[in-house]
Amino acid sequence: MSIVYALLLTGAAAPAACGGDFVAPETLVTPAMTDDAPAAGRSVRQTAPEYAGTAVYHALYLPIDWTPDGVYPVIVEYTGNKYPACGSTGEAKDANLGYGLTGGKGFIWVSMPYVARDGRRNEVTWWGDRQATVDYCKRNVPRICAQFGGDPDRVFFCGFSRGAIAAGYIGLADDEIASLWRGMFTHDHFDGDRTWPYPDSDRDAALVRLSRLNGRPALASGAGTEFLREHPRLATFTLLRPPVAEIFDIPEGGVIHPHTDLWMHRDSPSRDRARAWLKRHSEPAPKR
Repeated sequence: MSIVYALLLTGAAAPAACGGDFVAPETLVTPAMTDDAPAAGRSVRQTAPEYAGTAVYHALYLPIDWTPDGVYPVIVEYTGNKYPACGSTGEAKDANLGYGLTGGKGFIWVSMPYVARDGRRNEVTWWGDRQATVDYCKRNVPRICAQFGGDPDRVFFCGFSRGAIAAGYIGLADDEIASLWRGMFTHDHFDGDRTWPYPDSDRDAALVRLSRLNGRPALASGAGTEFLREHPRLATFTLLRPPVAEIFDIPEGGVIHPHTDLWMHRDSPSRDRARAWLKRHSEPAPKR
């Protein structure tokens, strides 16, 4: 497979590290999750039947153009670790990347949990019970598609930071979960970009997982993706480097952490490229 490099390199200075309250002015505003019934334009809390009586949940957003008889591609998102410096709570309800990628239109968007080891809550830092997290996804993606008109042939993995690493560590953990995805979109980090403090985070193990993508498209945005250029046969990679400081038009002395899942909430050439990638790869498969 060929590898596409859409490296957006600019001469702008790197954004300042966060030295105070997180500031991220955005044009889009992610809808707050509620406990209401699912409806077009609404983000709601859902508890899978297997976790009734616990605090484990996922967030379901139906696009503003959703109708009960429609068929829609699906974005399945995993959040970053709890990291107050960049505004990340680690909670499924506070995901942003998938909403920025779609603008709230045309795609069902689901923010999935990492199931804690006690099986009673969502984990906000690292993996919790990895196998339970994988199993949750394998059960609930088909269930959500069946209930709300998701097209099982057009499901995309999406993740920021810990969620970007989860593309491989969770989303390609075995052949069954890997078969769910039409493609993947990640921002900042990638499985195998470095060794982390958990088992099998090394490059060799990550490449075994990545091989399960089997040539499908992956848009890898932000930092920690350069090593992918060495493995063009594993997937059709597009590498994107959004200039976060320019996107947010940070004034002199302004504060924003460069590690953020909100960068696509503002108009920019980088967002245009990401959305064009998604549009291209989410077209329905030709009928035979």
